[in-house]
Amino acid sequence: MQKPSKKQIPLRISDGLYAELERWADDEFRSINGQIEYLLTECVKYRKKGKKGLTDGREEK
Repeated sequence: MQKPSKKQIPLRISDGLYAELERWADDEFRSINGQIEYLLTECVKYRKKGKKGLTDGREEK
């Protein structure tokens, strides 16, 4: 069975954010790329459940 293909995208992030992602990825035994993909996947799942955006400045009720 063939693996699904993955898109490559350029991503520019600050040094500080990269360092935080690197520490988090190390804690969870993932590569930085794997951690970013995991986080994006979780955000998409969250959104599909009908939740509001994580960064819209409002708290959920």
